[in-house]
Amino acid sequence: MALFASLLGVATVAHWDKFVHTNVAFWLWAGLYFSTPFLVIAVWWVNRQESPPVTADDVLLSPAASVLVGAAGLAAILTCLFLFLFPRSAIAVWPWTLTELTARVTGAIFALGAVGIGAFVERRWTSLRILLQVEGVMLLLISIAVLRSHGDFDTGKPLTWLFAASFVALAFASALLYVRMEKAARDARPTAAGANPT
Repeated sequence: MALFASLLGVATVAHWDKFVHTNVAFWLWAGLYFSTPFLVIAVWWVNRQESPPVTADDVLLSPAASVLVGAAGLAAILTCLFLFLFPRSAIAVWPWTLTELTARVTGAIFALGAVGIGAFVERRWTSLRILLQVEGVMLLLISIAVLRSHGDFDTGKPLTWLFAASFVALAFASALLYVRMEKAARDARPTAAGANPT
């Protein structure tokens, strides 16, 4: 979240002349994305001090699942960097029409997926559950946007089909992982509740 907000702040400064400075919405936008990175980092730091250690009762992702989630996070950050640092190159290949500003904004949105990188070191299901729930809402909203604006996609570009295939694969894999981990968490509860500490 801090990276997302930081990139939007940088994009705002880089394309300052594209914004309507007399509009109240612009100053709300600027105030939000200039302050949010610091607030998010501060909250993360405070919460990190309260983070409990991993215990035997924690339900963990399998090593393979953590690698796949982490790899998805790496793919998201690489896509983010491509869009943000090379917007003109992105415009030429992207599935729908972009400007340099919207390329960088789209890159910032992909930065949200970078959170998956954390799965390389944090395998607790309790840490990943809410992230997958948020992802599910985002994928649903993206699906609605795609259906409403399907005519904006350039089917002659290979990235259009890669984007579609990746989207479907991500949705399916995320749903499968969520169902399996929730089942594992339910199965583990009776054991934890029935334990008789001595």
